[in-house]
Amino acid sequence: MRNNDLHRVDYVTIITDDGSSTLRDPATGETFHSGFGAVTESKLVFIQNGLNYMIQNQSTARINLLEIGFGTGLNALLTLVEACRRSIQIEYTSIDAFPLSPENAAKLNFTQLAEFETFKNDFITFHNEAGMEQTFGNGLFKLKRIQTDLLEFEPAKSYFDLIYFDAFSPNVQPELWSLQVFTRLFMVLKPGGVLVTYSSKGVVKNALRESGFIVERLPGPPGKRHVLRALKPKN
Repeated sequence: MRNNDLHRVDYVTIITDDGSSTLRDPATGETFHSGFGAVTESKLVFIQNGLNYMIQNQSTARINLLEIGFGTGLNALLTLVEACRRSIQIEYTSIDAFPLSPENAAKLNFTQLAEFETFKNDFITFHNEAGMEQTFGNGLFKLKRIQTDLLEFEPAKSYFDLIYFDAFSPNVQPELWSLQVFTRLFMVLKPGGVLVTYSSKGVVKNALRESGFIVERLPGPPGKRHVLRALKPKN
């Protein structure tokens, strides 16, 4: 479980099966991404199942997005790339109680990969300016990072279109995968809003359903059978 010193941990760098890197906490053994492919996993779970699904199914020129767990910043990087590719306005709010230090972020190789090379300075800025509102992609992507505990976060109701739920696993942070948390997130989503996450554990599915979500189990990335997409009914 995270503690007050976790963000100061000297994380171990791991190269995953698709060539992208992730970090491992030496104390818990928890990694920020799948060892089968960090970029591959995030593209499927959050971009394909979440962002692209929202773009295809909602007639909106602007997406208000909430991320639970900024972590390495990979999801934000992928979303920035997609915003620029599609010329879509995205307001990206991300909360993390213990942001990754710039020193640990520098261990990641995402912007050494060809598809992300032109976003290198953006990615560095992600981690150097915690707590500030930043704008990237010629104004298309607005990032706001908030250092707070999820259990203390109180956003406006019915404000967000999409939620990336990317907290550490239920084995490590069970309190974040609870009925209480998902009920709160249900309230901050607009009708028709979407929540996506990598965990398909029974306790997660049950908590989402009890919160009011319609839960879809989708094929997972390499090394994982299923992931989840949860929909807030439009009516």
